[in-house]
Amino acid sequence: MSRDVLVTGAARGIGRAVATAFAARGDRVAVHYGSRREEAEATVAALPGEGHVLVGADLAAPESVSVLVDEVVSRLGGVDVLVNNAAVNVAHPVSETSLDEWRLAWRTTMDVNVFAAADLSYLVARHMIGRGRGGHIVNVGSRGAFKGEPDHPAYGASKAALHALGQSLAVALAPHGIAVASVAPGFVETERVSTRLTDEVRGQSPFGRVASPEEVAAAVCYLASPEAVWSSGTVLDVNGASHLR
Repeated sequence: MSRDVLVTGAARGIGRAVATAFAARGDRVAVHYGSRREEAEATVAALPGEGHVLVGADLAAPESVSVLVDEVVSRLGGVDVLVNNAAVNVAHPVSETSLDEWRLAWRTTMDVNVFAAADLSYLVARHMIGRGRGGHIVNVGSRGAFKGEPDHPAYGASKAALHALGQSLAVALAPHGIAVASVAPGFVETERVSTRLTDEVRGQSPFGRVASPEEVAAAVCYLASPEAVWSSGTVLDVNGASHLR
């Protein structure tokens, strides 16, 4: 049966791959973008199937999050799956960053990576509860939540918070038939980190490479499937054995 899926930050990279994977399974997808409208339009145009929609919103603005969910529900008729993929990653190494820059990096990162994801999860969960049909929420976290992000500490902390949010919601929402889980990728072959994908980075995995966006998307789709309900609360590592815990 076709489902309605909201993927945040789906203009390119992991988000685009996730949107494509759901669409290929026959689902209708709401492709969210923040500022990359043209790329998001290209994503929607390339999706297999019909009924997909393009939705823009600045997730750093709390009022935009409610408007986004209302628009998606109105245009798709509901939300069966939410994928919290949108993220900000600003470099701010302690030794090279002023206090003002440090504070800005933390606030900017948390606004999108944690607070927006929390609000989206709340609003979509309330919608799902109201419909009484259950659903799935999948968070795109990071290996950095466990391995550490020395040059991007706010990013690592935000992803740890996102994982914890997912586990808390998994317990809270299970009585309503809503499963919540997270994936924790390592480096992924995307435009955003292309300049950081050195031989050393690729060598962190014994496979000698980094993940493709499609590999992360496959993990997201699994966690959003009916077969994965009993994996609710999990944080699934998708890092090619580059960090074991």
